[in-house]
Amino acid sequence: MSLSSARQRRHTAASPLADDGYSKEAKDRRRRPDGEEAEEGIRWFLPFLALGLLRHMSANSNLIHDCDEVFNYWEPLHFLLYRSGFQTWEYSSDHALRSYLYLFIHGIVAGPASSIFGGEHKVRVFYSVRFFLGLLSTITETVLVVVLSRRYGKRLACYVLAMLCLTSGCFFASTSFLPSSFSMYAVTLSSALFLLEKYSSAVSVAAAGVILGWPFSILVFLPITVYSLMRGPFKRVFLSGFLTSLSLLVLSFVADYYCYGRWTSSVFNLLKYNVLGGGESHLYGTEGATFYLRNGFNNFNFAFVLALLFVGVALSARKKFAPDLLIVVSPIYIWLAFMSLQAHKEERFLYPIYPLICVAAASVIDSFPDFFHDKYASEQSILFKVAKGLRPLILGFILCTSHSRTFSMLNGYGAPLQIYEHLEYHEDTGPGSILCVGSEWHRYPSSFFVPSYISEVRWIDDGFRGLLPFPFNETLGGTTAAPSYFNDKNKASDKQYLKDIGACNLLMELDLRRPYPSRGNDLSTWETLAALPFLDRELSPALYRSFFIPYQWQHKNVFGLYKLLRRLPTADQEQLKSD
Repeated sequence: MSLSSARQRRHTAASPLADDGYSKEAKDRRRRPDGEEAEEGIRWFLPFLALGLLRHMSANSNLIHDCDEVFNYWEPLHFLLYRSGFQTWEYSSDHALRSYLYLFIHGIVAGPASSIFGGEHKVRVFYSVRFFLGLLSTITETVLVVVLSRRYGKRLACYVLAMLCLTSGCFFASTSFLPSSFSMYAVTLSSALFLLEKYSSAVSVAAAGVILGWPFSILVFLPITVYSLMRGPFKRVFLSGFLTSLSLLVLSFVADYYCYGRWTSSVFNLLKYNVLGGGESHLYGTEGATFYLRNGFNNFNFAFVLALLFVGVALSARKKFAPDLLIVVSPIYIWLAFMSLQAHKEERFLYPIYPLICVAAASVIDSFPDFFHDKYASEQSILFKVAKGLRPLILGFILCTSHSRTFSMLNGYGAPLQIYEHLEYHEDTGPGSILCVGSEWHRYPSSFFVPSYISEVRWIDDGFRGLLPFPFNETLGGTTAAPSYFNDKNKASDKQYLKDIGACNLLMELDLRRPYPSRGNDLSTWETLAALPFLDRELSPALYRSFFIPYQWQHKNVFGLYKLLRRLPTADQEQLKSD
């Protein structure tokens, strides 16, 4: 009698743990009479609303983190819309490394927006494109969250949703106009489709992410593609991926011909330059082997650490996460290993795996109680209760730390976008004005921020010896041009700088208050039209500049001033005005 009672008690105590949604019995209870699983989990509205609000905030306040975003995407798009903008050597028809099809996709929004707002409100076109990017991110991430809730439960899906909304990495990457962000959208949607067992669609989306987005992201899509071919009807899955790839390559081929003026493929040119041709990307900067580990921690803090531990959790909880979720998350390790071996490293290169980091970290947090329970444990175990209590605490700490990172970045480095928006209030400078930019050329936010009264934006020599972008030259053919001043060796051209600084009517300058004088300090020549604080990275402690710490951030960090300057009229000019 006592043995029977003990067995009954053990069964009763263990049943809540065993019935965790992943057992065969639990799945059977969720199945409809037709054999399909009943729709459970989070509904679409909540994640769409939460992600939509955060992506709207990102579109409004996001920084431009990389000058490549401006000169390789915003500037060519501006040229297609307004026939003015800067061109880089990658867009020279001799090299043709960048895809115009990628720009045309965003032109679906930018074109109508430019017609509505006209040339006087180009900034609104800029933000319209950002809202479009935010919408793409919202849709793909909503699908992933809903699918995760149906496969692995509401709690895990809510954890993923919270991280997608609030982690710094996802906040910034979601509305960046970069192929790596587009690949990130595709990774998110492809992963969701794979978990839904829609293998053909998953492979087609993967193909779009590689061809329309970033060709090198093929490594991120590799696990899902291989397993989709193994699990689904091979012929159907293969044809789906093949036909999608072929169709998009043809479209890319036609778009490149139309813009470059010759038959070429930017997809293959990029691969050739970086792989077969022994590309010299190291000319644009190199970083150490730990760069991505440090960068991952900055953008995801302890969520990144937990994500790296996911593989161990998945192997110990095979019924729960293996093999499907392990397949989805595995690109984190593949991509980190591959990218860490490359000499040239940039933060944006990790964008494709950002949503997967959130999924992996959320899965580890969700599994905390599993670390402390075995067949003899019960829900009354102290360790089990502690583990359950740790889940919201750790998630909350991660989200708070992420918010502090986001706050620090936006408030510390947001001055350039805000200062350039001040240009529209100073039309009294006069038509035909020249805006000059020196060492701050890499923070130029694009020609969308330059009003029509400014006829030219010119670079002035502040010591940079690399190759700078030149305006698209309509005389030489616009997008079909192959100007002689471009090269793929990052060698400066003697034509890239304005020789006569006296021709500058307006000047953008960052005054970090170093011992050497800045131009803005010459009060007899320049007047300050606007100035905003800008965090001095070199003189600010790493901890305080990376994360906002209340009552300390403002006091511990050092700030310079980001200035918009205007040349004061000379005595002769004043005399002419008075006459």
